[in-house]
Amino acid sequence: MSPDKQAYLTIMEEIVFRTDVIEELISKKINMKYTGIQIESMALQVRMITELIALGSLAANKPLFEENLKKFKKLYHPKDILRDIEKLNPKFYPEPIVEIQAKDDSRIGEFVPLKSGFMKRDELIKAHGQCGDMLHAKNPYGKGIDYSDYDRYEAMMINWVTRIKTLLNFHLIRPLDQNQIYKVWMLDKETRRPRMQTFQRIKF
Repeated sequence: MSPDKQAYLTIMEEIVFRTDVIEELISKKINMKYTGIQIESMALQVRMITELIALGSLAANKPLFEENLKKFKKLYHPKDILRDIEKLNPKFYPEPIVEIQAKDDSRIGEFVPLKSGFMKRDELIKAHGQCGDMLHAKNPYGKGIDYSDYDRYEAMMINWVTRIKTLLNFHLIRPLDQNQIYKVWMLDKETRRPRMQTFQRIKF
């Protein structure tokens, strides 16, 4: 039960493009002239990225998606996609790791899961909702986003993009078939593109 590798890598590549845009908006390399529009542009990219991560979980579990095609076709909100994927595969979410090199060069290094610093499942859903709140016109007689507190919103964007990159920079995918694990680089050092490597569980 292999994931759709190319579909997953295409999603990772789009996330790379969108994180680049967010960082250029934060640094003002891209300048939208008005503070509110600058923030909304960042929020749009973060919201799109959270949806892409959810869709990536479908690509990573393609057989489950095909078996439940009718149901998943009706879903578009990350909360709904992630909830239903989790019911089918509890270990569906990307697992950020660091690789500790073995002292003996002839041996494969050890993968160590990150414990903090990355966007967790519940945080992804919350970020998606908060970005949605920023992308609606403000009712002049109601409550809405107050862009006078610009520093706070900018800090939120910086935090989100940092945690997203930490989540995806180097991660494992564990499809329902636990005989295989997929290691993914969001940006390979040599090709400067996403890359996936398959590991097969060895039975003794």
